[in-house]
Amino acid sequence: MTQTPASSLPRILIMGVGNVLLCDEGFGVRAVEYLEAHYRWPDNVSFLAGETGGIMLMPEIQACDLLVVLDVVLGGEAPGTVYLLENDDLRKSLSFRDSMHQTDLLDTLATCELAGHRPQAIAFGLQPFDYHSMIMRLSPQAEAMLPEFCRKVVDELARRGIIATQQKA
Repeated sequence: MTQTPASSLPRILIMGVGNVLLCDEGFGVRAVEYLEAHYRWPDNVSFLAGETGGIMLMPEIQACDLLVVLDVVLGGEAPGTVYLLENDDLRKSLSFRDSMHQTDLLDTLATCELAGHRPQAIAFGLQPFDYHSMIMRLSPQAEAMLPEFCRKVVDELARRGIIATQQKA
C-alpha cells in the first residue's frame, strides 16, 4: 500500500471566528481550541483562532484548499442549534450577511478569489445562548455544547475523508 505524500494532500484550515469578549460570540474560537486539544489530526490540517481578523486573515485563507469555519450563527432556531453551511449556502446565512463581528467571510473569500485563490469553504455554526454579555467566557449552556458541537464537526469531516481520532484523557 502506498501513502500519498503530505505535500499532495489538500491543505485544510479549521478556523474559529468570533469576539471572545462577548460571551458565546467567542464560541468558534473556543471550538477550534477544543478540536485541537482533544483530537489528533492529519498533518495537512492546521488550526487558527481567527477571532475578528476579517480581511487580515486572507494570507491564511489563501494558503488552504478547504476552509472550515467555526462560528455562531443567528439562524432563528433555538439556542444550541448546530448549522452546517457551505458554498452558496454561506450567502444565505444571517451570520455572514449581517455579521456579529468584523469578520465578513463572504467579502474575504471574494477578495481571495480576486487575488487568485479562493478555497472551498464550509461553516459550522451554533445558535448562541448569550452574545450580549461582555464576559470572556462562554455561557454555561454553550460550554456544555462544545463536545457535542465538535463531535459533529469531526463526524462531518470524516464523512469527507478527513479523519481525526479522539485523544485519550
